[in-house]
Amino acid sequence: MKPLEGIRVLEVAMYGFVPSAGAVLAEWGADVVKIEHSVTGDPQRGLRQVGRMRVEGDPNPNVEHANRGKRSIGLDMGSEEGREVLLELARRSDVFLTSFLPQARTKFGIDLDDIRAVNPSIVYARGSALGPRGIESDRGGYDMTAFWARGGIAATITPPGVEGMITPPGPAFGDTISGTNLAGGIAAALFKRERTGETSVVDVSLLGSGLWSMGHGVALSLHLGEPMVAPVPGAHGAPTNPLSGLYATSDGRYLSFVMLQPAKFWADVCRHIDRPELADDPRFASAEQIAANTAEGVAILREIIAQRTLAEWTERFATLAGPWAPVQDSLQVSDDAQIRANEYIVKAGELELVANPVQFDLTPAEIGPAPEFAAQTEEVLLELGLDWDRIIALKTAGAVT
Repeated sequence: MKPLEGIRVLEVAMYGFVPSAGAVLAEWGADVVKIEHSVTGDPQRGLRQVGRMRVEGDPNPNVEHANRGKRSIGLDMGSEEGREVLLELARRSDVFLTSFLPQARTKFGIDLDDIRAVNPSIVYARGSALGPRGIESDRGGYDMTAFWARGGIAATITPPGVEGMITPPGPAFGDTISGTNLAGGIAAALFKRERTGETSVVDVSLLGSGLWSMGHGVALSLHLGEPMVAPVPGAHGAPTNPLSGLYATSDGRYLSFVMLQPAKFWADVCRHIDRPELADDPRFASAEQIAANTAEGVAILREIIAQRTLAEWTERFATLAGPWAPVQDSLQVSDDAQIRANEYIVKAGELELVANPVQFDLTPAEIGPAPEFAAQTEEVLLELGLDWDRIIALKTAGAVT
């Protein structure tokens, strides 16, 4: 049994952030019913172009990532009939999940008081750009603005001298991280309700999630009174440790060493690169000497590692005691045996998708495909007890699709 089996989530949300929270809850076992505009659906369904990558036809990964495993109902929340259906669904749900801004929540009658009026025990969860308080709480935003730029990440990751700012590494980067945070908050609220009978309002913002992702760096900056500055491109990672940084291989790939105790691992690295005599080199005899001679150590390692391919080093470093990893792009990760062994990428309909990062009882996530637009409208209405005459009447009136 999955942890959230028996929990129903009513999702009134669009784009990537809040729907990705619903996707995580669905993988944890919840029945997530997605409310979409009765004519246009979630605008995310129209997203085909991301940078240079374009998707033709279906399935569309731009939709599937944040909507796997849900059911979809097309509903006109602006009509009286549609709102009645929405409130009936809320009455039978455990969680109300929304990305709508305060003005829109008021307009459609889906604010906290409206939903709690029909279901006092429901967990009310909101995802926003900038948080629920302050003069900008009613402003919208995307992960590029609120998470990446305003949360301190873009400026911190952009090296000095680079014109402009480095952009996120992929679509919905901050959305997905923030959505996982929101899913965790909802799970905690459900646990509290189970233990105490008291319900909660859960808030997660892109801005708060961006700051949390930068939390260690922000703490250092506040303590020392200076911003973190990214190293210039091509620079070795740690200025006092040759075993913490990137090294290029002969085939144009990179590997990353992160051995924060260089004296502990230096001799083992020397054996694995066929230079055992370096273990007795007085320049690297202690942590202090290694730190003082980092430049020399980096130069030696760069020369040696550049002589073999990443595949050759991967085989040699299989028994290396210290932490290291190959640098992989978004396609190369799919061939990583460790990723496949843990089933971090799984089949969802016709696509392969990255599973949410939480596993229970060593069991990989079971992922269903995202629903087609309004594919379960009739199914959900029948569950509410509506007969076919009523359903046909709602369809004729345009209240549901």
